[in-house]
Amino acid sequence: RLFAHWEAVASTHRVSLPRDMAGPIVQMTRHNQAREPVPYVTLSQHEKREEAAYEERQYPAGKWACVTKGEPMYEQSISMSFMKLMRYICKENSVGCYLGMTVPVVSEIHLTKEGTELEREVVTAYYLPGEYQQNPPVPTDPEIHITERAPLRVITRVFYGMTTEETILQEISLFWELLGSTDTVLRETYIVAAYENPSIPQRRNEIWFICRA
Repeated sequence: RLFAHWEAVASTHRVSLPRDMAGPIVQMTRHNQAREPVPYVTLSQHEKREEAAYEERQYPAGKWACVTKGEPMYEQSISMSFMKLMRYICKENSVGCYLGMTVPVVSEIHLTKEGTELEREVVTAYYLPGEYQQNPPVPTDPEIHITERAPLRVITRVFYGMTTEETILQEISLFWELLGSTDTVLRETYIVAAYENPSIPQRRNEIWFICRA
């Protein structure tokens, strides 16, 4: 039943779910409550009309497992990348055991020059749990690369639901309206942060605007 549910979700992303994903899905579900947050420091919070509109955060340098995909649709790229990362987290690594889930899983996206659509290439990344930061397990999949990412300062805003190219472009546009004109953040590169697995319909996400160095 669990596999059938994930299969239905995958079909909405225009991808098919391989049978060998059954094991990772069961493991992820079993460990769903024990999720380690990616460390960060809140620098400031901004409210508009009594609600938390956005906040500024500093993320430290750290090691991430990254997959790059350039499928025809954004949803296909992140789904296929996440399946690879799930296999790595669950067993397909040099220590041969479940590594533990961290949140959020982030996807780095780029806008076309016109700013009206996303570039095809998306980098999806999973932060290595604290105990593996110094000595990350080696992935058996050659498409997964362990990368040391520099410290990152971002301005973030929450949104809920599916992450499609359409909803992401909409969220970027809404966030720009909220911020007004500023040159302190990048205009061509953004990050989408997902806090729940793809099988949750109204899942929590954030759009991150990257602050200039």
